[in-house]
Amino acid sequence: MAQTPHRVIPASESARQHALDRYHVVDTPNESVYDDLVRIAAHLCGTPIALLSLIDRDRQWFKARLGLAEHETPRNVAVCAHAILEPGELMEVPDLARDPRFASLPIVIGEVRARFYASMPITTSDGQAIGTLCVVDRKPRMLDPEQRDWLQSLGRIAMGLLDAHARRYQDEVEVALGTRRAPEPEPGPKENYRIALLEVQRYAAVVERDGERAVEKALLAMEARFEACLAPEAGDRINRVSASAEFVAVLMGDDGEARLDALRAIAKEEPARTGLSVLVGGAVSEHGDEGLNAVFQRADADLSRQKDEAQTGEALLSPG
Repeated sequence: MAQTPHRVIPASESARQHALDRYHVVDTPNESVYDDLVRIAAHLCGTPIALLSLIDRDRQWFKARLGLAEHETPRNVAVCAHAILEPGELMEVPDLARDPRFASLPIVIGEVRARFYASMPITTSDGQAIGTLCVVDRKPRMLDPEQRDWLQSLGRIAMGLLDAHARRYQDEVEVALGTRRAPEPEPGPKENYRIALLEVQRYAAVVERDGERAVEKALLAMEARFEACLAPEAGDRINRVSASAEFVAVLMGDDGEARLDALRAIAKEEPARTGLSVLVGGAVSEHGDEGLNAVFQRADADLSRQKDEAQTGEALLSPG
């Protein structure tokens, strides 16, 4: 009888997951530089399949893929979910069909018929393995020493690309928040404010399903609805960040909580209106002079908590 796949969880899963969240890369559209990276990995290792896999809460999502049709798979059937348990170590499985951990997985017994697997965990500077660069073959085999060195090097390059993505994201957040400009200090106390971070979920999959133009039209209409909740005369503002589907709103004054609630209400209506699911993270300044970046980081952490709660809710609703 085939084993029932189970989810493998690192000891520091919460910290690992929130480290991935801070990169804001899951569900972003395809980018040629990542596609090139997996092509190089497949060529150097002599495999028909190569993937840049990010391990999210309940799935592995492929930022780039070669030789595999799926954009993502459930986490509990992902070989890469085992690889991240050893952040600094290359993982190599000569024959998946002969390894009891993997013999019953869909990638082995299904259409792909995978047999060989090797991966290098993509590990942040503070030691969190957020994904892998992996290669897969349909016949049992081993990498030679030079191929192992190449895969390790390419894994480090992948992490460098993700770090650069995170820096670009932060730069655009600073532009959205207005912290790129150094305002003249104002006398007297400043009013409290709130920051809301609104993120469309599974953006890349929706773009592939509905087309970029249709999704962009829906996002523009959504942004207009968000803007209608704001009080520009009070200094409120909202900006879209990067080419992703995220918005950052700054809500001024103690009555900003009501406008944050209005944004949350709009977000809650979006699945029925546009088919887009939106999560909202929010945070309030501890005092009027607190820096925007510090409050943004708390809003980002709150968004991670919303994702945790959404996953828990989905698990409770799942049959069995």
